[in-house]
Amino acid sequence: MSNMRDPLATARGLGSAKDGVNHWWMQRVTAVALLVLSPWFIYFSVSLIGADHFTVRSAIANPLNATLLLSFVIAIFWHARLGLQVVIEDYIHGWQEITLQLIIKFAYAIAAIASILAIGRIVFSA
Repeated sequence: MSNMRDPLATARGLGSAKDGVNHWWMQRVTAVALLVLSPWFIYFSVSLIGADHFTVRSAIANPLNATLLLSFVIAIFWHARLGLQVVIEDYIHGWQEITLQLIIKFAYAIAAIASILAIGRIVFSA
């Protein structure tokens, strides 16, 4: 027997997550941040090719470079997590979806924290 229920009634029964607009907005904000920060990061990285360890540490320890690098790291991890979340929501369902969402959130959080600590260590010890 086929389901005689209207699809709108089914959707109403599920309720609203009330998170879609915020997710969409943050994806766009991080994309714009990366559009601005990526050229700087490429220039910064290329300018340090062949530099010695002391020069690289000094360049990262510069307050402006450290701030931009931290912003780049946070934006890239946040943007990547949001994008991967959408892919998982669209193509994986059931307990695997929940498990993958948790693993991804923890993995990106740990990677972001490790990156921030590494930059902080360079800044405060250079």
